[in-house]
Amino acid sequence: VQLVESGGGLVQPGESLRLSCTTSGFAFERYDMIWARQAPGKGREWVSRIRWNGGRAYYAESVEGRFTISRDNAKKSLYLQMDGLKSEDTAVYYCGKAKSGYYTYATINDYEFLGQGTQVTVSS
Repeated sequence: VQLVESGGGLVQPGESLRLSCTTSGFAFERYDMIWARQAPGKGREWVSRIRWNGGRAYYAESVEGRFTISRDNAKKSLYLQMDGLKSEDTAVYYCGKAKSGYYTYATINDYEFLGQGTQVTVSS
């Protein structure tokens, strides 16, 4: 199983980034997926998650209305469109897969994070 995050970078406040997570080694279309982030000195926190069929998405309050999660099951890929970035969004962003297919999990501990993450830095 591989999860490879990309798309991070250095941007100014108010700008946008689109993160991608390409996957292999498992039936992506059967699994809920999540984006989480970890800022320096802090624990990993969930940002957004999406059902296996893309039918429902959930957002942390801190990103609601600014971030949009999506997936392309044909491409086995997950995305996170981040608009209106703020300095507090600075973190390493990780994508994760649910521990079981077709199940929905609300807690970050029920997801597996197997990639290296991608750094997002928001600074003027």
